[in-house]
Amino acid sequence: MDDKTRQRYPAPNLYREEDEEIDLADVWRALVAGRTLIAVLTVLSVAAAAAFAFLATPVYRAETLLVPVENSDKTTSPLLQLGALENLAGIGAGGASAEALAALGSRVFTDAFIREEKLMPVLFSERWDGARGTWKTDAEIPTAWDAYQTFNRKVRFVSKDVKTGLVTLAIEWRDPELAAQWANRLVQRINAERRAEAIREAETSITYLKEQLAETSLVEMQQAIYQLIEAKIKKIMVAKSLDEYAFKVIDPAVPPQEISSPGASRSSSSGCCSA
Repeated sequence: MDDKTRQRYPAPNLYREEDEEIDLADVWRALVAGRTLIAVLTVLSVAAAAAFAFLATPVYRAETLLVPVENSDKTTSPLLQLGALENLAGIGAGGASAEALAALGSRVFTDAFIREEKLMPVLFSERWDGARGTWKTDAEIPTAWDAYQTFNRKVRFVSKDVKTGLVTLAIEWRDPELAAQWANRLVQRINAERRAEAIREAETSITYLKEQLAETSLVEMQQAIYQLIEAKIKKIMVAKSLDEYAFKVIDPAVPPQEISSPGASRSSSSGCCSA
């Protein structure tokens, strides 16, 4: 292309200074708007978190430290090493502490505790009409299963240290006085129930052994049965003399002064029971 043609048909100008100014201005405005939006969202998030921590009902954690008690009436009689009569009499079953720990978290035990302590209106206070002493007309009435699930998953926490064997029973609740009260009463109740159960089992075994004694004429067998009866009688005497039959309290629960949540780390253990 010659010079005359270039002058007649100049190349199009693809770059204009005013376009650059417009584009840069748009970019700057977008950055400013985005920065403002991010700042606003950050402030709102912090404010919402602070409001929740301030308005949310605080939860307190009361703990009691326990050591399981092994109660055994194992006999050393050579005639009973075969185990047949011993098992029929309910002797030497072992694992008393494991049974007590399992009973502490059982549904039957929990249901009885909730029922006798009248905890349903407390656990579901938002559905309870205190003035009328009944459930609110527009609220769904909770069942015993609802109460157990709530208490087992959100209120009571039990853990066992596999090295020391110590058991920690914790209650998390919005009232620190109630939290400590429930923890201590749970221990008292499980000890009382396990003691009563041991006495019932021993008395049943004695009845059975006396029946067997009347049916045998073998002197050696009679001596063995007498030993079993003696062991059961001793078990009854021990059970009646011990208040802390299943768990010995090392450190009872006291009303906590520090909030467990919100704003504080909660225990990693949950429900009942974990090792």
